Amino acid sequence: MSASTKPRVAFIGTGGTIASIGAGPFDTLDYAATGQMMQADEILTRFPEVQDWADVVPVRFRAVPSPNIAFPEWKELVLLCDRLVAEEPGLAGIVIGHGTATLEETAYALNLTLKVPVPVVLVGSQRPASALSSDAGMNLANAIRVAACPDARGLGVLTLLNDEIMAAREVTKTSTFRLQTFRSPDFGALGHADGDAVAFYRRPLRRAAPDTEFDIRALDALPRVDIAYAYAGSDGTAVRAFLAAGAKGIVSAGFAPGFCGPGDAEPLQEAAKRGVVVVQSTRAGSGRTFRTTKLRQQGFLVADNLTPQKARILLSLALTVTQDPHEITRIFREY
Repeated sequence: MSASTKPRVAFIGTGGTIASIGAGPFDTLDYAATGQMMQADEILTRFPEVQDWADVVPVRFRAVPSPNIAFPEWKELVLLCDRLVAEEPGLAGIVIGHGTATLEETAYALNLTLKVPVPVVLVGSQRPASALSSDAGMNLANAIRVAACPDARGLGVLTLLNDEIMAAREVTKTSTFRLQTFRSPDFGALGHADGDAVAFYRRPLRRAAPDTEFDIRALDALPRVDIAYAYAGSDGTAVRAFLAAGAKGIVSAGFAPGFCGPGDAEPLQEAAKRGVVVVQSTRAGSGRTFRTTKLRQQGFLVADNLTPQKARILLSLALTVTQDPHEITRIFREY
């Protein structure tokens, strides 16, 4: 592919395993101890082959573990993507390198808040760039191919790891170290980035960027929303602490198919009476919750099939536009 025909793709580096350098080729677990993490341009220098697929423009942003990335960084990324599209005429797509620990949360947050028309693909790796048989280089090359693919437009934010293209709303990390860790338990992959082609097989139906009602570009923070995790013997202590901290919403990560433990029920009901929005999800990792008679009586809403961490993001954003339970119910139904 000649330089004149190659699509132009921006690559934003935020750090994570894909940017990490371990102590040696067999250091696949404790590589963070070296403290070495590359910026976007340094990653491209390490994997120059990715330029075969596109004219890749490196964009420095962060070089941090992904648990360090939250709302302030999401807002910066939204603004950065705005700027890149404005300043790079003909930009085909954007790839964001990211640590895998919170990749799904950043992907979903951006899926709800980005306003750019080009595909945005989040990519990470399970093994550091320095490891023998690292997945970093191939994942990055395939993410660039997906971002440049016309078929990726209109699908919302995507993720690419292990050759699999996933929708931001549906994907979750399911294994600590295995390369096939990112899965969409209920619905599976949207497609694959194979050696001969980027192939899509289905489209997400829920609302996604850029056509959403959420705009965080002028916000200083999101309303506080916490997650109360159910376990045998949970007694509401966490819920009371969240209320004391000023939570505007609480996601109950309940038992499957979707109910909190008896010790959490009373403080969660008290929260709902105070006007705190309580959304019932499940800790199961897949499957829908639905609004039973009991949940209606308790005043709880439901998260559909969103994981607790994604329900938290959607509820936080919903609270920036409404506090009406009927409207929040609509938002969970549409997104």
